[in-house]
Formats: sequence, structure tokens, C-alpha cells
Amino acid sequence: MKIISMAILAGSLTLMHAPQSAAGEEQFLDSLEGQYEGKGQVRLRTNRGPINVTCSFRSTATANSLSLDGRCRGLVVVSRSVGAKLTHNGNSYKGSYIGAGSGPATLAGKRQGDALHLTINWAKEVNGDRRAQLSVAKAGASGLTLTTTDKDPASGKPVVTSKIVLQRQ
Repeated sequence: MKIISMAILAGSLTLMHAPQSAAGEEQFLDSLEGQYEGKGQVRLRTNRGPINVTCSFRSTATANSLSLDGRCRGLVVVSRSVGAKLTHNGNSYKGSYIGAGSGPATLAGKRQGDALHLTINWAKEVNGDRRAQLSVAKAGASGLTLTTTDKDPASGKPVVTSKIVLQRQ
């Protein structure tokens, strides 16, 4: 269930806007705070079929940081804790991700509109390299979509390895 952990921060949504001010970032982060539950699919490898998962997350925000802590369950008995900690400086975000079977990963990226687009740098190779993309996107007033995209080592084409759709509870 290594890739379930990639689902936490779940770049397939590309909403483009001008860079936001610090006040805009604070409002954006604050709008993500809450308790979320939802479902989605995760691929353990780019060449394998998806596994249905159910997830719950708690998001906590401050003026310059976002913390996501959660758990995803799949295949009846498999469960994994996942978490991410992000801070922003201007319109850039950096942080860490815990939960992948490869060990702690680093995150870096920017916000575009209602989505954070982050590059994941894994501690070990996953799907033939150490990089993947993660989108954390607002979905309406009370939703959050986490999407992870990785490159298939055989074809070189991008593959959505996880997509989790969450609703604030």
C-alpha cells in the first residue's frame, strides 16, 4: 500500500491564476482546515490495477503552514497512516511527507488558484525514479481532491497513481 500514502496530498488539476499575496495564502490555507472523509483509488505501481480506498484526514492550518494527518484503508484489512507538513514563503511551498513505504519524502511547489501543485521527491525509487507530482485542490466550498501522478517507466507517460475525493465533515 506504498502508494496509498501518495494519495494524501493526492497534478491533474491545473487552475492558473496570478501569484497570491501572503494574506491570500493565509486565507487559502485557512479554507483547507477541517476534518475530511472520502474515497478514491490508488495504484501500487503504474502498471497495476487500482485499489479502492476509504480515507479520513484532519487538516490544520496556521498563517503560514498546513498539516494533513490521515489514514487510508483498502483491501479490507490494509490501513496506513499518512501525513504531510507544508510551510509557505511567498507563493512557494516546501515540506515533508510521511507514509510511503519508501520513507519520508520532500515536497516543493506552488499554489495556482485553488490548488497546490507539488513535486514529491521520494527517499527511494518508486516506479523507476524518485519523483512524482501531487495536487491538493479545493473542490467547491467543502471538498478536497488529492491526486498523485507518476511517470510509467515502461512508456514514459504520466499515470494517475492515486485520486482521493474528500468532503469536509
